[in-house]
Amino acid sequence: MTEYLTNYMKYIQQRLEGCSDLDELNRIMSEHKDKIAFMQHERIVHFLVTMLFAIVLTVFMAVTLFKTSIPVLILVTMILVLLGFYIKHYYFLENTVQKMYKVYDEILEKQKKLKESDK
Repeated sequence: MTEYLTNYMKYIQQRLEGCSDLDELNRIMSEHKDKIAFMQHERIVHFLVTMLFAIVLTVFMAVTLFKTSIPVLILVTMILVLLGFYIKHYYFLENTVQKMYKVYDEILEKQKKLKESDK
């Protein structure tokens, strides 16, 4: 997903920079809005999974307070590592979606300028 989003952001910036036609800009806008919707869904799913792992980690850490054993400590360590990766990926998704919002604003601005120049 990281590579996909990184490539998409490069692709959309290139298309936006080279676009001077209002119809093409409208197609770019339509495509970009769809991608934003997909990524918002992806972001929500990863947020929920991250919170689930945080809750599971909390439960197993509480278990270690009452019964400390090697298998439980190994399980806590594994969940902690997985949670770290989920947080890293969620952070990337969150920041990229915010960048997508900025690109959306750029498209709107460019549409406005092209409409004014057509008059």
